[in-house]
Amino acid sequence: MTRFLLTASAIVAIVTVACTRNAITGRSQLSLVSESDLQATALTEYKQFLSENKVVAGTTSKDAEMVKRVGNRIAAAINKYYADKGQADALKSYQWEFNLVDSKEVNAWCMPGGKVVVYTGLLPVTRDEASLAVVLGHEITHAVAGHSRERMSQQMVAQGLQGVGGVALGSNQKALSVFNAVYAPTAQVGVLLPNSRKQESEADHYGLIFAAMAGYNPEVAVGFWERMAAQGGQKTSVLLSTHPSDEQRIADIKKLMPEALKYYTPVKN
Repeated sequence: MTRFLLTASAIVAIVTVACTRNAITGRSQLSLVSESDLQATALTEYKQFLSENKVVAGTTSKDAEMVKRVGNRIAAAINKYYADKGQADALKSYQWEFNLVDSKEVNAWCMPGGKVVVYTGLLPVTRDEASLAVVLGHEITHAVAGHSRERMSQQMVAQGLQGVGGVALGSNQKALSVFNAVYAPTAQVGVLLPNSRKQESEADHYGLIFAAMAGYNPEVAVGFWERMAAQGGQKTSVLLSTHPSDEQRIADIKKLMPEALKYYTPVKN
């Protein structure tokens, strides 16, 4: 019993010390791993993923060129948003990269440091650049808002692991295992990286703003998520799911739309 109390006390102490306040969302988050370690490991994993999958060349594919074009516009919008908030330094280590990968999966993801992949299977659902921008805004928000770092830290606490600190993440096998459980494409469920409902709501919120700032009409988000809902698949109770229900997400997006539209100026091609 005493040992249990000591362990519990140690976990509470770690959690208390390791909490940081996100500069943009204002929410307190658990952070046991340094961003530099995460980005270094993410870059290694990203390169390996690209080497093992069929990357569609932007020089020969209009779809791949579109992914890069939309992605770069979203990245520029995010950089501006952070700069306007006096938080430009938060993204100074980001080296944006956008790739289209040939896969039937309806998916897209962003690793720390701005390494993004879109699967060809997503494009028939997005249908247009604006809807793709909504997806990329959502996925990149997860990265810049530290959502997956937060989830990784939570899993480390659950497994009794302390922060990696200055030790290279790639050389810490237990921490690397947690990284792969959170970030690896094979760990993803359904369309988007599973995050808490709070994180999903934040990604929807800021994703709409970033898409609008990039010159894309955020109102297309409603139609996109309706098409996603129509994809079907097993429905899980919202109380057990890490994602909001389709109905709740769409209703929340409609409430967020007036704010997002304040940032919208149509893109000039």
